[in-house]
Amino acid sequence: MTDVEQRIESLEDCIEYFRSGESPESDWVVGTEHEKIGVYTESGQRVPYEGERGIGALLQRIARRDDWTPVLEGGQVIALTKGGASITLEPGGQIELSGAPLATIRETCREFNAHVDLVIEESRDFGITWLSLGVDPIHAVSEIPKMPKKRYDIMREYLPQRGALAMDMMHASATVQANFDFSDEADMATKLRTAMGCTAIVSAIFANSSISGGSENGFASKRVAIWRETDPDRCGLLHFVFEEGFGYREYAEWALDVPMFMLVRGGDYIPAHGLPFRTFMRDGLAGHSARVKDWDLHLTTLFPEARLKRIIEVRGADTVPRGLICALPALWKGILYDLDSCRAAWGLVEKMSSSEREDAQLAVARGGLAASIGGRSALDLARELVDIAGEGLKSLGTRWGIEPDESHFLDPVRAQLVAGKSPGEIVAERWRGEWSGEEQRLIEFSSY
Repeated sequence: MTDVEQRIESLEDCIEYFRSGESPESDWVVGTEHEKIGVYTESGQRVPYEGERGIGALLQRIARRDDWTPVLEGGQVIALTKGGASITLEPGGQIELSGAPLATIRETCREFNAHVDLVIEESRDFGITWLSLGVDPIHAVSEIPKMPKKRYDIMREYLPQRGALAMDMMHASATVQANFDFSDEADMATKLRTAMGCTAIVSAIFANSSISGGSENGFASKRVAIWRETDPDRCGLLHFVFEEGFGYREYAEWALDVPMFMLVRGGDYIPAHGLPFRTFMRDGLAGHSARVKDWDLHLTTLFPEARLKRIIEVRGADTVPRGLICALPALWKGILYDLDSCRAAWGLVEKMSSSEREDAQLAVARGGLAASIGGRSALDLARELVDIAGEGLKSLGTRWGIEPDESHFLDPVRAQLVAGKSPGEIVAERWRGEWSGEEQRLIEFSSY
């Protein structure tokens, strides 16, 4: 199913969309997505879209400097594209690199570092600093400029009805994510189940949002807590993934009943006002019938901890410093692309009940690696998971001819686990200690 204008009229059409994403192991790649929050270096204020030192001008400058193609909406630059990668604009002015699908972590890490170096260099004349934190440490949502994208206007109208912290999610949070392929339905089910099951452990490792609103917030990862109060229809854990017989059909059935945000026709955004996709597929909306492109768009507006499109996307990590950014796709690659490692990782969490899984999400949001997951130490589980991933990367190195293997990309995580604390725990300690609550010290520490 590759024609985006093809009608989508049944559950089977929705399932076929997922099936069309299948690829043989020889074609498996990894894509990494990374968001970062920008502030003016001297004042600490968030960066607006408008003006000579705004985000819009910065995107135009990056496009000219590095041969990116601008994407316009209403005559304004809202994204850049080049070679399978894109730089996109998030609701509060966060910039996201959606990396190209690449075969090795070396390539992914090289792409990420080149991107950050470029953004830093081009931001220097603008006086902008980019932060390696999971939430804005200083500003309330009301103080954060809003970016001019019609999609976000619709989300701003809808989401506050669903969750108390939905606007914080849109404007104040930043994450790093990774995308993975699957060979068939059984492989997808194994990977999505493992990713959903282990997401709390990974969130604990990468928890990095303990300061917000200019003070300690009581969390190691406020970002994880924010997502829990964004929209219960489309966020959180999907417990049906853990049930026997899970496959494309079950995910499609769930997605069909989630309210839509919008349709896009000819550049116009049509609010769906919470119409479930199932109803739209049956009855249409504003004279328009359901197309493959609508299903594709709808799936991008669903935000579970691990989600299915034509790829599997893992979503549980805060934005972190450089070394840990490269470690995130390596960790998940070692787990998801080696079957023995995938089974071993699932074995760490398979006996947990639904309530224990939910409790674990809140526990790691509050405590990071100091939390308890299913009655076990998050730190101990993290060490075991990283060891499993390391063995998976070694196995992949042998099987795929990657020399040396990519297990060394886990070294920054291993060093952190020796210290026994998530990044957010360390930031909170320094905030109340040597930094004495000085915002500028935090900005300097967390700058890329």
